[in-house]
Amino acid sequence: MRLLSDMFMTFFKIGAFTIGGGYAMLPLIQREVVHIRKWISEEEFLDMVAIAQSAPGPLAVNISVFVGYKVKGALGIIASVLGSTLPSFGIIILVASVFLGIEKHPAVEQVFSGIRPAVVALIAAPVITMARTAKMNRTNFYIPLSAVILVGFLGVTPIYLIIGFILLGIVKTRLEGRKG
Repeated sequence: MRLLSDMFMTFFKIGAFTIGGGYAMLPLIQREVVHIRKWISEEEFLDMVAIAQSAPGPLAVNISVFVGYKVKGALGIIASVLGSTLPSFGIIILVASVFLGIEKHPAVEQVFSGIRPAVVALIAAPVITMARTAKMNRTNFYIPLSAVILVGFLGVTPIYLIIGFILLGIVKTRLEGRKG
């Protein structure tokens, strides 16, 4: 029972004090579940992030499902998902009830413009960490770089990009198989 309450409180804390969504939560989740609590390994976390990105639904909730299941099965899923979603639910209800009349106020707009750079940094941090863990090098760096260019600057739909990279991976694997 202690482990379940620890899981709930860990994800509750992350959900309550992170601004910016799932990607901003990644470094906090990683620190808590890999480095501090040691519930999963660095490699397992990287795999969970990859799967969570592919699965439908919010990234942080998907990761909490995977961590919860790995650590404590179905009860772990319930504890971690409730922990990660209850803060957001409560905050959304509170903000919506207050925000409806003041969203165009200059002070509110200034607060959100001040938060944006911090959110970008919170998203960049796990990307760098995951690149190191995934053994990113000069040879395979072209994949994320081309993805950024195609999606960010040329407006290509990510679905087409994913399908294209899957096909490239299949072709590359078959060509390497013929050489070996």
